[in-house]
Amino acid sequence: MKKYVVAIVGATGAVGTQMLTCLEEQQFPVGALKLLASPRSAGKVVSTPWGEVTVEAAAPEAFDGVDIVLGAAEDDVAKALYPEAVRRGAVVVDNSHAFRLDEDVPLVIPEINAADALTHKGIIANPNCATIIGLVPTWPLHQLAGVKRMIVSTYQAASGAGVPGMRELEEQIGCMGRGEEIPAPAAFAAQLASNLIPQIGGEKYQGFTSEEMKMQNEGRKIMHLPDLRVNCTCVRVPVLRSHSESVTLEFERDITLEQAREVLASAPGVKLVDNLAAESAHDRWPMPLDTTDQDLIWVGRVRRDISNPDALRGITFWCCGDQIRKGAATNAVQIAKLLCE
Repeated sequence: MKKYVVAIVGATGAVGTQMLTCLEEQQFPVGALKLLASPRSAGKVVSTPWGEVTVEAAAPEAFDGVDIVLGAAEDDVAKALYPEAVRRGAVVVDNSHAFRLDEDVPLVIPEINAADALTHKGIIANPNCATIIGLVPTWPLHQLAGVKRMIVSTYQAASGAGVPGMRELEEQIGCMGRGEEIPAPAAFAAQLASNLIPQIGGEKYQGFTSEEMKMQNEGRKIMHLPDLRVNCTCVRVPVLRSHSESVTLEFERDITLEQAREVLASAPGVKLVDNLAAESAHDRWPMPLDTTDQDLIWVGRVRRDISNPDALRGITFWCCGDQIRKGAATNAVQIAKLLCE
């Protein structure tokens, strides 16, 4: 099997570190590995399954000889460096927002539109974490009955803000437990411990935030549904890791609950956990604690949308998935594997 020179940009962050783990777990054919990060991380030595690797500063010349770049850096870094990586012969799988809606950049969830990855012109975009977690279970239902409208509320963990967000939540919880004063927030707009923050991202459109509009705009592109209508509310919750979502779907055709559960139970990337009568809470419905550090999107609370006047065309469900893994790193490595295949 051919082996590839792989570079991870943002290698010392939460997603970059997880990408390294996912490469090993998915037995990616790595021939050589480059870890790239900001100048302040350059020189750090990281032990990997492919030997000890010294972190280099992310710069154009660092992409010489690289086949595949996994990007876990911010938008400004992505825009500055990834076109240069392409010019030097690499294919980039980018986790930032920088290129997601560009017309000539595929936006890919392998369980949904794997073929789009092969139309790339050097850059493939990884969708937003909440988009991935919501669409993986929506797609098989769409194939069955044709989704035309989504109402979504997301309950997004501190991990969405990376290592600083997780550390801040842990520090706040620790201070509360010790009866100490909680420091002023830095990673979030307000204290997250014992609180909810009903805004993620800046205002984008008619009172909706940038994070909320991603579910519609990215969903339309990924599922090839230009007329898909989405109403989304995104909330930051005091959970360390793993996002949760409440999703209500309106369909073009009738769909029974039995059909919905059957298709979800067999869908790629999905685990159905839906039994209110189960003895253990862990078998009743998905929870962030159970879905952390694994790659499936767990789905439960599958039921009718009783507010839909056409009752046979509405389904509501609850889902949870690890934001750092399937919501970011795992999906990126899955895309890279498509290129190898």
